[in-house]
Amino acid sequence: MFTPTVDKDKCTGCGECVEVCPTEVFELQDEKSEPVNAEECLGCESCVEVCEAAAITVEET
Repeated sequence: MFTPTVDKDKCTGCGECVEVCPTEVFELQDEKSEPVNAEECLGCESCVEVCEAAAITVEET
């Protein structure tokens, strides 16, 4: 199982993670990314790769 985390202080709300995620883990809420379906995370780290602000981490749990 994988746990995606978004650092709200770093997140710019660009939405790239929302677009790239194959399982729709993220949604923009109050102009910040929120992992609303974290249990669907596959651990592919596509979100980490596209996040220019380096606001997303994915940990194996």
